Order: sequence, then structure tokens, then C-alpha cells
Amino acid sequence: MKPANRLWRLVILAVAFCGCMPTAMADDPLIGLWSYETTFGTPLAGALKIIQDGKANWRAVVGDLETGFRVENQIRIQFDFPGGVGGFRGWQNIGPTSILPSGRPVHREIHGLWIRPAATRDPRFPGGSSQAFATPMTLSLSGQNTFVGVIRSLPNPFTLYLRIFQNEEGVLMAAFRNPEQNSHGPAMQYRVARTGDAVHFTAGADPAAPQYRLEAKYVAATDQIRMDWEDAGGKIALTRRAPQDAANFFPRPPGSAAYVYREPSVTQDGWETARAGELGLDEAAITRMVQSIIDDDPAGRRPSLIHSLLVAYRGKLVLEEYFFGFGRDQPHDLRSAGKTFASVLLGTAIADGSSLGTDTKIYPLMSGRGPFANPDPRKAEITLAHLLTHSAGLACDDNDDDAPGNENAMQAQTAQPDWWRFTLDLPMAHNPGKRYAYCSANINLVGGALTTETGTWLPELFDQHVAQKLEFGEWHWNLMPNGEGYLGGGVFMRPRDLLKVGQVYLGGWNDRQIVTPDWIEQSTSPRVQITPETTGLSAEDFSNSYFGGEDALAWHLTGLRSGERRYDAFAATGNGGQILIVVPELQLTAVFTGGNYMQGGIWGRWPDRLLGEYIVPSIQKAGSK
Repeated sequence: MKPANRLWRLVILAVAFCGCMPTAMADDPLIGLWSYETTFGTPLAGALKIIQDGKANWRAVVGDLETGFRVENQIRIQFDFPGGVGGFRGWQNIGPTSILPSGRPVHREIHGLWIRPAATRDPRFPGGSSQAFATPMTLSLSGQNTFVGVIRSLPNPFTLYLRIFQNEEGVLMAAFRNPEQNSHGPAMQYRVARTGDAVHFTAGADPAAPQYRLEAKYVAATDQIRMDWEDAGGKIALTRRAPQDAANFFPRPPGSAAYVYREPSVTQDGWETARAGELGLDEAAITRMVQSIIDDDPAGRRPSLIHSLLVAYRGKLVLEEYFFGFGRDQPHDLRSAGKTFASVLLGTAIADGSSLGTDTKIYPLMSGRGPFANPDPRKAEITLAHLLTHSAGLACDDNDDDAPGNENAMQAQTAQPDWWRFTLDLPMAHNPGKRYAYCSANINLVGGALTTETGTWLPELFDQHVAQKLEFGEWHWNLMPNGEGYLGGGVFMRPRDLLKVGQVYLGGWNDRQIVTPDWIEQSTSPRVQITPETTGLSAEDFSNSYFGGEDALAWHLTGLRSGERRYDAFAATGNGGQILIVVPELQLTAVFTGGNYMQGGIWGRWPDRLLGEYIVPSIQKAGSK
């Protein structure tokens, strides 16, 4: 033992003897892994039947629920079950061989989107989703005039893990972890002490006067730890778990063999795969990189909670790994990385012949929803480019709790369910184009422009212009309270599908393109500087809110560092570590998903720390040959 460590251990033992610091024996009953699981809401599930009873009279049935509706034009399908438990928006498709001898078309399937209502609007349950979601589904003809499909609603689980352990000094420590939103309380690690059945979790630099405190009760008879946990809605009981029964707590199950690189699987989603070595990448370096993720202690003070890492090089998927119980077919919350779809969808609309453009002015376009509050002549000058670059000038700043248009204020209020109208009603704070202020409502308002101009429901627009063309698997699009699509972030998507979007912006995925080369160039070119001067913040306040740099049209312009080199890149990023990064010079695109919510100082370093250290050097070496 080093002298310093020996001295520190003696200090700890002395303090523990006087009762000032908690210590533990190796057989302390609190030591181990605990968990609590719940699910917010009970969405409908199972088979959905849509039955045609007549030319315009139809019925929808799920289990014991049934509702009638009419289809006037024989194409569009729309209904809601009583009680707001779910609904459907879709249309009938005519198959290639579905024409009767009489010439009448036969509809072989119904395609559309199932709507799962908000899991909860109760403020006592912050962990519950306050937004509804639309999920694509197809119903196939089953017998005469009956279509059948399976509802796949987005689940809304909440899992809280608690690991109690002894550190190297013999002090009893604890860490709470929650994969859905990283609900860990006020600290990442706590000291643990027990007085009878009372359990005390404390944190702070001074053990004698802790800055943070949580209280719990150990119930020996049932072997439970009971406590209040706000994000779970109140009182919870954590029960003991064996490591093999807690897949979401560990990067990989304890006892797993050392990682061995493997080529990603070929599935039915269209990705062409290759071994990294076949393209000149160093598979030994990739192995070390993935093993470093696996070896990270999830109960550490600053763990990297990486849920997935996927890499495509020269158009082929060469790496696909998942951690913490996540998997290939599990859609992940993209948080604000979903904002970039505002730019993508605008590009698809332009490619489809829409008259929308970056210079389109939002207030004249959406005047049908007016008149708007807080009239100001400057509002008439706000363009889609201003909205896409967070420079519209409206009183909206997600980093300012007092801003009337910040995302929390918008989503918490119930007076205006139309969040487009809510945003258009805001007062002006600055002239358009003069001040940068990160604002989810700005990006969401681009969805209003797209919906108004195309006359198409936003999830349907995404389904037709992006998801179907790029062979997406399961995805879920979040909705505003009025049922319109929300474009301010929060869509759930498979990492493999998000990576396709990055490949599109490298020139095309599987020889398919959904936006024009001109739009790729235009939408990823610098538009606005993010500095203390452009945000109006002091240097200290700026560093607490922004990384700095430049923004394009709903793309963040960044760089990928590897050694002494920096490569220009553009990225879609979201809270927690949802990252799509595109590096044109290297023909490289990658996706991270993660659970480090509200910890940008951790997840913001992943591209440089992992791609820059392990992937890029082998690309550099291959390129020098």
C-alpha cells in the first residue's frame, strides 16, 4: 500500500470509529444490486381489426373495444376509440394484382399510423411521457372485408437500479441508475449509513456536513429498500436482484467472455455490411474500443452510459454494438437529435417540388391560425432559415427558465394545445437573425410550415418521404396535445435507421437519395456563430449552456479530432448522448445512443474519445498507402 493511501485509510478508520463516517462489513445486508420497475400507462395492445360493413360504414375492434366510423372517399381511414385510449390514421392501398374483372379495384391492405395516447399528464409522475406517439402499422386483408394488424405501441417503462458496494477504503457507497432518463438523484455516488432500519444516502465534499441527503428504510422481513423517488411518482420498494437479472444495469452481463469483433449482421433493412479489416480498418483497435466501453463501471462517478455504437465506412456498416440491454430492433429516444429531421423533411419537400424554401416567411404561411398575440412587425420577417438556426428572435430560450417560450413552459401549459399557435403568439425579444438562443419551439414550428404547405400530417409525411424510402424498421413519432406531429425532438428510432440518414448526407444510401445534393450542401453549410456575443451571455454563462462553434440548418457543425488532426463534421445531437455524426473527408458516419442525460460534458466527448482514438487512425493509415 502506498504511504498516502495508508494514511488516508487510517484517517477513514479513525473518523468511522467516532461515528462521523459510515463504514461497512463485507456481509452488510445492504450490499448488492437492487431494482424497482414500473410502467407508465397501459396502452392498447394486440390485434386490431378493421371491418367494412358497407360502402362507407366501417368498424374497428381491439379485444372488447369497438367503434364505428365512416370512410367517405373509400381511401382515407381515421378513427378514435372512446375514452381516448387509441386511434388510427391511414389509407387503403391497392395491390398490383388487385383489380377484379369488372375493373373495380380491391384494396389488399391498409397502411397508416396507430396513435398511442400520452402515458400520463399527471405532474406527480415526471417519468411518464406527456406526449402521444404515432407508430406505423399495416393491416392485411384477412377474409372478406376484414383487415387485421398488430398494434405495437411504444412502451413507457421506468427502471431504477441501486448498487450498494464497498469502495477501496472500505466505505459503504451507493449509485442509483436509470436507463430511461438517468434519474440518479442529486449525485452520481452516495455514502451509505444505517441507523436501525433507517438507511441514509449522503453526498458532498464534507462527510460530516453532506450537501445532499436521501432517506430510505431497509425492511429485513421482505428484503426491500423502501423510499420516495420523485421521478417514479412517489413511494417505491427496491428488491434485490442477481446481476444476471439486471441486464440494463451493466454494459454487458457480468462474467461475459472478452469481446471479439464481428461483422454486423445482414438483415432485411437494406444495409450492406463488411468486416472492418476488409476496408482497411484495424479490428484490434476496434476490439479495444468496445472492450473499454464494456469495462466502464456503471456505478462510477462519471460513467459513460453508451447504449449503442454503430459505424459505417465507405457506405458499409462495419460496426454495430449494443450495451445495457439495448438491441438492434429496439427504437431509442433521439431527444433533440430528432430536431434535424426538420431540415431533412424540408429537403424532401423541396425535392418533391414544394414551394417551401429557407426564405419562406412563417407568419404569412400560417396566418390561417391567427390572429396572433403580441403583434410586432418584426414577426413578418421570420423565415424558415431563422427557425432552423435558432435565431428567430422570439422570446424563446430553452436555457432560460424565465423565457416564456422555453420547451418546459410550452409543454407544461395546458391552455394552448396547439404548440405552433403557442409559439406564434410569443412576443419578440430580438430582431430576426441577430441573436442565437436554442429553442425547441422554433424547430417545431418548421413542422407547422411543412404540414400547412403539404396538407399532410407530419408523421405521415415522414413515413412517406423518409421511413419507407430508407426501409426503416419500427419507429415512433411524438405528437402535440392537438394530435399534430412534434418536430422539436423526441422521436424514437432504431440506431441502424438513424445511421442511414447520415449515409444519405454522404451522397446516398444504397444508391437511394431523398434530398438533392444542393440541399445537402446548403443545409450543412455554416449559417450562424454560437458565441458569447451572438447569445448575449457572459463567458461563464455561455460555457454552462453551449459548446460553441457554428450551426447550419438544424445541423451542428463540429469537428472530429484524432491526434493533431481535426476533420470537419456535421452532427445531429440530443440530450443523453444521441449522436449522428458525418465526416465527409473520411467517408465515415457513426451513431451513438446513450443514457447520460443532462451530462453533456460526458457524452459530448464520445466521438473524439472513441472514433478519434480508435477508428480514425486506421483510416489515416489506409489513406496514406
